[in-house]
Amino acid sequence: MMQIFNEVSSQCSRITTERYSTSFSSAIRLLHKDLRMPIYRIYGFVRFADEIVDTFHEHDKALLLSEFKKETYASISRGISLNPILNSFQQVVNEYKIDHALIEAFFNSMESDLSQFSYDDQGYRDYIYGSAEVVGLMCLYVFCNGQEQEYLNLKPYAKALGAAFQKVNFLRDIKADSEGLKRVYFPGVDFSNFTLRDKAAIELDIENDFRLAYEGILKLPMKARFGVYVAYKYYLSLFKKIKKSQPATLLEDRIRIPNYSKAFIVMRAGLRSQLNIL
Repeated sequence: MMQIFNEVSSQCSRITTERYSTSFSSAIRLLHKDLRMPIYRIYGFVRFADEIVDTFHEHDKALLLSEFKKETYASISRGISLNPILNSFQQVVNEYKIDHALIEAFFNSMESDLSQFSYDDQGYRDYIYGSAEVVGLMCLYVFCNGQEQEYLNLKPYAKALGAAFQKVNFLRDIKADSEGLKRVYFPGVDFSNFTLRDKAAIELDIENDFRLAYEGILKLPMKARFGVYVAYKYYLSLFKKIKKSQPATLLEDRIRIPNYSKAFIVMRAGLRSQLNIL
């Protein structure tokens, strides 16, 4: 039965999210139950594409990504795929009428990871948009549930939140990106001479993104607000820890938030939500 196949596909997306990101899966569980599975479906798709370009070094990554892209569009057109992650993703794309231009921008950024290892200012903005901002916009389609004007009003804030998350990831993963993958995303930054001044300039840009994103969280539909707020607080906590670290530390270690701190964030966010003081 198609219903069983679709349910199995969706569970694959949920498991993928839970195995790859405890932070995001925890935040998704705090969304209204109607929103959880659609967001799992989006994350599973994004995660698989990201794994192709970041970890499948013993395989032809360009070929795998090309095939994944073709099957993505085919599954959306057909309304089915034997790849459960893509079958799950096409459900959310077709149900919420997610703009295919967002998917194309996402693949453009994934493809650039295969051949581009440094960026100028425009290239950096384009990469951030395709790799992160569009993911926030896909989720926003779900949160707004067909309310076009609400989507348009919230669009700048969703982009800012996606950008903040991605830039924090870049700072956290400097060692892995620069040494393992030979990528430098920040324009004009030399990690062989990564200074406090370089770090401060990047952090100021991220602070501006977080500030705008917070304004948008307060405007989100109630079903989405608390889960998104917790994800925001996770990343803000990670960012604050990164800010306290020296440049040399980021080049040597991957900064993390321990599980007990994550639990405290959820507890504190829940209290603030009950008091209506997000």
